[in-house]
Amino acid sequence: MTASILTAAPDGPQAPADAAGLPVYPGRVIGLEGPTGLGLTRIGLSMLSATSASCRVVVDARGWLCPLAAWEVGIDPDHLTVVRCSDAYRWPRVLAVLLDGVKAIYSEVPRGVEEALLRRLGAKARARNATVILRPLAGRVPSGMAFLRLRAVRVEWVGAREGHGSLGRRTLVVELSGKGAAGRYQEVEVEDDGARPVRVVSRLVTPQVGRSVG
Repeated sequence: MTASILTAAPDGPQAPADAAGLPVYPGRVIGLEGPTGLGLTRIGLSMLSATSASCRVVVDARGWLCPLAAWEVGIDPDHLTVVRCSDAYRWPRVLAVLLDGVKAIYSEVPRGVEEALLRRLGAKARARNATVILRPLAGRVPSGMAFLRLRAVRVEWVGAREGHGSLGRRTLVVELSGKGAAGRYQEVEVEDDGARPVRVVSRLVTPQVGRSVG
C-alpha cells in the first residue's frame, strides 16, 4: 500500500493529515538539492500541486520546463503560470514581486544568487504566508532557511533490463532533514510512474551525529 508523498496542510502549525506524507505548509520554504536527472523537478511539481493555493507559479531558470510535466501531477493549466528567468541578478527581484501576490511557488535558483538575498526572500515568504519550493541549480539552500530539505541520493529505473524493454517507473531515494522531518535525518523511497504525483513507498530514520536543523 502506498501513501501520497504530499499533503497540503491547513494554515497554522497543525501536523499534516497523512503522517506518511511530507508537510506542505503555508509560510514555509522547502529546499530540493541534488544533481539533474534524479527526479527533483517531479517532486517539486508534486509538492506544488499539493498546495491549496488557487494560483501556482513555476520559475524556470534553465528554460527546460514543459508545462505538461505540471499538468501530469494534477496542476490545473488554467491556474499555472511559468516564468522564465536565468539571470542571477534579476531572479531575486522576480521572486520578490511574485511573493507580493502568489501563495505557491516552485522556483529553480540560478547559479550565483547571494545567500543574503535568499534569506531575505525566505523571510518574505514567511511574512506573506506563501509556500516556496526552491531548487538550487548549484549548491544548497542556506542552513536554517528551509523548513524541510530534500536531498536526492540516487535513482533506480524499473522495467528495462539488459538493454531492452519498456521503462515502467523509477524509484528515487531522498534524504529528508530540517524541522519538517522532525529534526531528524530520514531516508525515503519515492515511486514515480510518470503519470501521477510521486508517492512514498518506504521510510527509514538514518543514524546521524547530532540533529538536523535544515
